[in-house]
Amino acid sequence: MSSKFQQYLTLTKPGIVRGNALMAAAGFLFATKHHIDFLTLFGLIIGTSLIIASACVFNNVIDRDIDAKMARTKKRALVVKAINVQHALIYASVLGFVGFGLLIWLTNVVTVLLGAAALVTYVGLYTPLKRTSVHGTLVGSISGAIPPMAGYTAATGQFDGAALLLGLLLVFWQMAHFYAIAIFRYEDYKAAGIPVLPVHDSISAAKRQIVVYIVLFALSICAFEVFGYTGYIFVVVGLALSASWFIKGLRGWNSVADTPWARGMFGWSLVVLMGMIVLLSANTLLP
Repeated sequence: MSSKFQQYLTLTKPGIVRGNALMAAAGFLFATKHHIDFLTLFGLIIGTSLIIASACVFNNVIDRDIDAKMARTKKRALVVKAINVQHALIYASVLGFVGFGLLIWLTNVVTVLLGAAALVTYVGLYTPLKRTSVHGTLVGSISGAIPPMAGYTAATGQFDGAALLLGLLLVFWQMAHFYAIAIFRYEDYKAAGIPVLPVHDSISAAKRQIVVYIVLFALSICAFEVFGYTGYIFVVVGLALSASWFIKGLRGWNSVADTPWARGMFGWSLVVLMGMIVLLSANTLLP
């Protein structure tokens, strides 16, 4: 793989693209009830991935000044000027154009509108807001919650209570996940002047919020069964994952330094996410 290709690929933040594509697929499979239209699924996954990649490239362009102040981002291609800003903007535009083209061709209007909302929220709202407001994280979580909803609407053609619950599930998961990141990258965010909760208020405040959002995450899992969208296995396994995350958080609250605690919570949040992806995808097979 050539160095230049790798640099352009890295601009798209492949880890974010991959995670969101999996959530879009999970939302789709959750809604299909064994009637899978593979062409629609293909359009959803590739189209969604390209739109997310486009948003990430735009984000890299806008954030290159603050990226230069943080240790983990100061060597990004746009910061060190290995890639021209104009070329990056063209790249982002092409990715978005092709992504929306696939959604328009192979999915439906509701899914296209959700894709547009994700792009606008992430690039137009979250990216500038995170520089000035502690609430930037919440706005960013809204854009990150759209892929499973888009997966659901791609299969059903409508936005209903199940789609909303999928979005809430991801908002609550992301808030706990992002605050853990904000704690162990505290020095980076402080150096860049980004008012994430640990910097704006305190690390203790962020730790409390993590626990609150894990509880809300668990309650949203229960809501799926309460409103008749899942069976009891989904709830039992989902609550077991939530409880393990919650207990892990309480166990190390005062016994370890903040950074190891936050890294552990971040790592376990990924285990929880993968578990939920499996649960959502297999829901129609569960009692």
